[in-house]
Amino acid sequence: MKYLKVGIIMGSQSDWSIMKESAIILEELRIPHEKKIISAHRTPDRLWKYGEAAIESGIAVIIAGAGGAAHLPGMMASKTQIPVIGVPIPTKALSGLDSLYSILQMPKGYPVATMAIGSPGASNAALLATSILALNDSEVAKRLMEWREALSRSIEETPKE
Repeated sequence: MKYLKVGIIMGSQSDWSIMKESAIILEELRIPHEKKIISAHRTPDRLWKYGEAAIESGIAVIIAGAGGAAHLPGMMASKTQIPVIGVPIPTKALSGLDSLYSILQMPKGYPVATMAIGSPGASNAALLATSILALNDSEVAKRLMEWREALSRSIEETPKE
């Protein structure tokens, strides 16, 4: 079975303002994806079911955004062998540092690739997920290289006066 779908999961609706950046990049790269709200604390049964069924449903990479205690990426990593990419969501109290540290500090055996806090992290999570898919799909690799080349061309060589 060829897996090409990316799962974008987040702890709450309020996380979508950041996590939509992952979806935008995946859409630009024509990578099939789905979006789900799965709270590690408020919907643990949903988390368990999603993690256990991910491979069967064609998910190849999971991007998990979470704020505060930010347990979603790590808990998802404990329920599946699929690569999990964590996106720390900014918080009011600590500007997302709490989220970042929570996602970074995983015990041995349950890795989570951790991105930067906020929108840049969500965008890069989609690019990392695409890079993972590109390892086994030359069409995805081609689209990713074209996307990067277009980004490079969009950068001016000299500053405007």
